[in-house]
Amino acid sequence: QVQLVESGGGLAQAGGSLRLSCTTSGRTFSNYAMGWFRQAPGKGREFVAAISRYSGNIGYADSVKGRFTISRDNAKNTVYLQMNSLKPEDTAVYYCAAEPTAQLMVVLIRQYEYHAWGQGTQVTVSS
Repeated sequence: QVQLVESGGGLAQAGGSLRLSCTTSGRTFSNYAMGWFRQAPGKGREFVAAISRYSGNIGYADSVKGRFTISRDNAKNTVYLQMNSLKPEDTAVYYCAAEPTAQLMVVLIRQYEYHAWGQGTQVTVSS
């Protein structure tokens, strides 16, 4: 089973930027489709962004499209989430997720499609 560790969360002002990282260990990273999800206080976990094994396909939630960018570096076993133009409603715990797949271009956007999760990192955006 792959292990996932998120980092890069913290406090930002509205309009600011943060970059989250998720580093994995234990398996061949390039075999995994990766995703980011978030959970705001009092709400369920929601999809943010996802990327296929070799970055050939990417998907975003409408709420972050144009502001967030997901990327990965297979040589570093790491997936990133660059968050720009942050809004107070982006405040949440952000989780990365991984799922092995034989398909090179698949993007997974549903929670139940992932079986490996990180512990989460808090992002707080002040107005």
